Amino acid sequence: MRTFRIKSLLYLTISLVFLILSGAQNSFSQDLPEIQYDEKWNQKIQQIAPSQTRFPYSAKKKILVFSLHTGFEHWVIPHTEEMIKILGEKSGAFEVTGSKDIELFELENLKEFDAIVLNNTCSKPDHRNLFWDQLSFESDEDSVILMKKALQLEKNLIDYVKSGGGLMVLHGGITTQNKSQAFSDLVGGSFDYHPPQQSINVQVEDSTHPLTQAFSSGSFVHVDEPYFYMNAYEKMDFRPLLYFNNQEIKNQRKGKEMSSGKTYAAWIRSEGKGKVFYAAPSHNAQSFENPELLQFFLDGLQYIVGDVACDDSPIQEN
Repeated sequence: MRTFRIKSLLYLTISLVFLILSGAQNSFSQDLPEIQYDEKWNQKIQQIAPSQTRFPYSAKKKILVFSLHTGFEHWVIPHTEEMIKILGEKSGAFEVTGSKDIELFELENLKEFDAIVLNNTCSKPDHRNLFWDQLSFESDEDSVILMKKALQLEKNLIDYVKSGGGLMVLHGGITTQNKSQAFSDLVGGSFDYHPPQQSINVQVEDSTHPLTQAFSSGSFVHVDEPYFYMNAYEKMDFRPLLYFNNQEIKNQRKGKEMSSGKTYAAWIRSEGKGKVFYAAPSHNAQSFENPELLQFFLDGLQYIVGDVACDDSPIQEN
């Protein structure tokens, strides 16, 4: 009987510890369940997506949604690609092609598109170079040759934007070339880290800006990874659209805690003759069930193809 009581007490103690630890984890991590990518989900997004553009356009533009990842795989990748396709088809403004083929980053292939969307194109942590990752996976050539090729593909993308092409970078797409200062300058920043998923109160930076008109209340709340940035982000060489208050973000990295100020979650910038739009939302397909966010993405697509005349000057100039 005494042995039984000891075992029972031990079991209860272990269970209590487990519950405490689980509760501590759940107190700051709100990972949402994966939603199955299927026709039912597609129809839901189709119904709530905007039926027309908010800005006039003269001709249907060609969009490439590039969804290759070599590093972390976001489960939302197929949902994000489909969301862009739905926005293009329902509005009638875009012809959208999805691909994972890096050959499309040859200059002659890039010219076939009016804009590129980098859909959670996360690279491996070692080089943080998506092109290198894929080239080294596909070929046994000398690493020096492959790296030269990888750098050329990156340059092709940068030159494409400077020459008038559009670029939309969504969520983890900012890590595509995360150790490249040139790519960081193009996008407006590099990924630093993110705390665990949590409820984020996303605020509109300027309610008068044409690209924030989608949000009727000036804010929205969703569960996501709050991204923090480095490198070119420190220059603030962009026009911010959305932000969150740093003091509201829980479990920031030790030694990097920010108890004041704001971190931007979406911005735009011009690069030569081209346009760049970055948006951190979202790690979760649940976010796309917000019709205002869908309108925001549609407006962003119109911006990068040149349909929207708006202030995209860097905030450090103002």
